[in-house]
Amino acid sequence: MSSASDSFHSGRPPSGARAYARLDTRAAPQRRHDDHPMKAQATAPVPEAVTLNRIGEFLELDFGRLFAWLRAGFVGMMILAVLGAVLGATYAMLTKPRYTVSSEILIDPASLQVVSDDLFAPPGQPDAQLLNAGSKLRVLTSRNVFSRVVTELALANDPEFVEPEPLFGLSSLLGGSSSSSSQMTPDLIALAGLEKRVTTRADERSFVVTMGVTTDSSDKSIRISNAVVNAFREELAQAESDGASRTAVSLTERLEALRSGVNLAEERVEAYKREHGLQSSSGELVSTLSMTQLNSQVIAAQTKVIEAEAAYNELRAAGIDASNGDTQQSPAMSSLRAQFVQLKQQLDAESMIYGPRHPTITRLETQLQAVESELAAETARIVQVAKVRLDEAKAALTALTARAGTVRSGVFADNEALVQLRELERDASSKAAIYEAFLSRAREITEREQLDTTNIRVISTAVPPPARSWPPRTALVMAAGAAAGLALGLVLAIGLGVRRDMRGTARLDKVGAAA
Repeated sequence: MSSASDSFHSGRPPSGARAYARLDTRAAPQRRHDDHPMKAQATAPVPEAVTLNRIGEFLELDFGRLFAWLRAGFVGMMILAVLGAVLGATYAMLTKPRYTVSSEILIDPASLQVVSDDLFAPPGQPDAQLLNAGSKLRVLTSRNVFSRVVTELALANDPEFVEPEPLFGLSSLLGGSSSSSSQMTPDLIALAGLEKRVTTRADERSFVVTMGVTTDSSDKSIRISNAVVNAFREELAQAESDGASRTAVSLTERLEALRSGVNLAEERVEAYKREHGLQSSSGELVSTLSMTQLNSQVIAAQTKVIEAEAAYNELRAAGIDASNGDTQQSPAMSSLRAQFVQLKQQLDAESMIYGPRHPTITRLETQLQAVESELAAETARIVQVAKVRLDEAKAALTALTARAGTVRSGVFADNEALVQLRELERDASSKAAIYEAFLSRAREITEREQLDTTNIRVISTAVPPPARSWPPRTALVMAAGAAAGLALGLVLAIGLGVRRDMRGTARLDKVGAAA
């Protein structure tokens, strides 16, 4: 301590070592000045008790006493160091070695986009991706994955995994119930052992996870590492498959109700059509189609009436001269016209030679009059035919117009019923569309169960480690044991030195008090 600190303690020695060196200086002046024993006894200082404060002052060591204590305990320190090195070497040679292998797994939060409208939506925001990757990482170390590994590799028969845990024996020694340990099956014990031997570490800057597996054999560690990765993939695929299966089952159950609704709606449409006499063809009512056809026929009949009436009026106005026109053309009329022209030419030619009473002239005139009579009769017949055609056209127009009126009234009634029919058809169409969509989706999801869209890749497979992971190398363990023994010897040497000095101080205090 400093001089200021020494003066603060009212002249006391600054350290335990100095106090030990000056023990005689406190009692000697009293013996020199007080020769009478009774006086000396009356004026002798009262010995100080060994208190915490005094121990604290005593522990203010100097290097001289510290080195003295270390020299006194040097042999013990060396013995403990050698003993620690021997124990470390024994531990390193007798402890069963363990080997740790590591695998790097890329857990992509976005699954493979196999179908356009997948059942599971891909994560969008970075936070959602991190949560998705974290959830998958938790699945990697879940009991479902480890149970698959225990079953696949038969770890329940491996002594490394089924040996009793020290905690169970300790609990029984402490008076705890052994019912819980008796209920632990080999599979559960192996599962607990596997959970302790598998560790994971996630990279903060990527979706890469480092998985470590520690066992007493490097080959076993590699097998367990590969089995854990495969079980992890199977668990994720099974989770997606189970989700798709549950969705498909729900849709299938719903399809029955939808199918019944579609059938009922379609039956209502057909019943309404039968009740109101509504018939459709190509999506249109038969009455509407009939009305359209009748309208076309009425227009055609009107055209025929107009044409027949025009022809009849023309024939009536022309009279016998109508035979000279092109209104009516018939073989008889053409033949009569040719005969009439021929007889007319002969008559004109013979009239220039013979007189009016000549037999030839009389014969030609008679023949010409006969042809004219036939032309008049043929013309009258043609006019009559035109009249008949006009009457037929008018009659057909009248019949079509009446029928169109009747059909038109039926169409109006059907149109009123068609409003309700369209409402029923829309209801049936919507239900049918929903049913078809659900049916198609159910079949897609059923096929989706067979697809594995998990995007899990092993970017670094497990390889045999270059050395064991535990215990460390024998030389390192020996060095650690020697260091621990040396440290223990150092502590014991200092403790024993302090104990000896404290006993010597107390003995001198008693001698001084007795003097």
